[in-house]
Amino acid sequence: MASDTASPPRKPDPVTAKGERRRAPYRRRLRSRIIVSFALLGLCLTALFAFATNWTRARVENQLVEDVMNRNINEYARRFYEDPGRNPDLPVQQIRAYAYSSDKFEKAREVWPEWAALPTGIHSISGADEKGERYAYKLAVRKTPDAWFFLAYDMTQTMKGESQLNRALFLSVLVFSVLSLVLGWWSASKVMKPVSDLAARLRAYRGGTSEPEPLAPRFPDDEVGQLAQALDDYSSRLTEVVQRDREFNADVSHELRTPLAVIRGATELLLARPGLDDKVVQRLQRIQRAEQQCTDLIGSLLLLSRNERGQGNSNVARVTEQLLDAHRAQLGGKPLELVLEGDRDLVIDAPESALSVALGNLIGNAVKYSQEGSVRVRVSGNRVDVIDSGPGLSAEDAAKLFQRGYRGTHAGHSQGGGIGLSIVSRLCDLYGWQVSVRPGVERGVIATLTFAPAL
Repeated sequence: MASDTASPPRKPDPVTAKGERRRAPYRRRLRSRIIVSFALLGLCLTALFAFATNWTRARVENQLVEDVMNRNINEYARRFYEDPGRNPDLPVQQIRAYAYSSDKFEKAREVWPEWAALPTGIHSISGADEKGERYAYKLAVRKTPDAWFFLAYDMTQTMKGESQLNRALFLSVLVFSVLSLVLGWWSASKVMKPVSDLAARLRAYRGGTSEPEPLAPRFPDDEVGQLAQALDDYSSRLTEVVQRDREFNADVSHELRTPLAVIRGATELLLARPGLDDKVVQRLQRIQRAEQQCTDLIGSLLLLSRNERGQGNSNVARVTEQLLDAHRAQLGGKPLELVLEGDRDLVIDAPESALSVALGNLIGNAVKYSQEGSVRVRVSGNRVDVIDSGPGLSAEDAAKLFQRGYRGTHAGHSQGGGIGLSIVSRLCDLYGWQVSVRPGVERGVIATLTFAPAL
């Protein structure tokens, strides 16, 4: 049926109760991902731009300063050689220059010991003075056999400007990151609004009409419109499937119930005739029980296909006793005792047909796989335990027993398609029951059917 294909079977837990649903893992919303992407993009681009700006500034500034210093120290050396008796002046106030002839090298070492130890070239020097104020300067050093030249370029103001620029760049990164976040939020709202509208229309539709309203005309011809068109096509095919399923259910309900009603009527008439042989009566009663089982099964399957609960109340002990009587008549000399124990007054909010199908499958499996010993059905509290003396249950069987089409390792060549326990599982989901199986204390299997508490 359509309901079988709509909800694939889940792997059951053999120890815990059936029907538990795993919580889906948390997933970040698409809108949040778009906003975060915009914010990260803005942050990375502005940070990269700030880094490139600062690096380029430092490189260009350093090259320009070194060019200026090289030109100035060349000019200073030229002026010194023109008149070695005086210290020539330089036109740039930021530059201090010193020249020492060969007879004054020792004085240079005494006055400028750090400078005197440096080789020819341009050096960066920084530190703090006695007042704790930081200073920085570039020092050009040129040493010849007859003279030493020192030219210092004050970089303190440049260093302060560099600090101000770094603060400005850092503030720019923050501002543009916030702007990227705002832009991402605005863009995500604009981009996701059609998707949100589409999702809202899908949530609003609950299948109340046979022909749902088309979605595509309400959206522009873009990606969302194409998605809406695909959903409309899928909805049309799904509506056809549901319609065929409803028609099939109606046909099954009529075509199968009619011959069953004929069988029931004929069986009742035959049983009413006096003087029947005992074996004939037993066979007619077996036919009557089989007809009732078919009727219950058809009713339960139709309710499952429509996902509807049947109405009515059921006495669990009475239904269980009827099922045990039916199985006693089919033992065929098997040395097996069928026993009902426990509470006789438990009444649940479910029709007898659904309870008969669920309990009948559990009891039927216990009888089928127990060759001797006993099958005990214990009613206690709001649950039923079916305890058999069969060959037991493996871990693999326990994990897959409620899957549709799965047959246990002890099934052998016995008849059955592995559908019975799958039907039990679906009935439990429909009525809020729970079913589980576990190995017995010494041998056999204990199947437990727990009913929903009364409201």
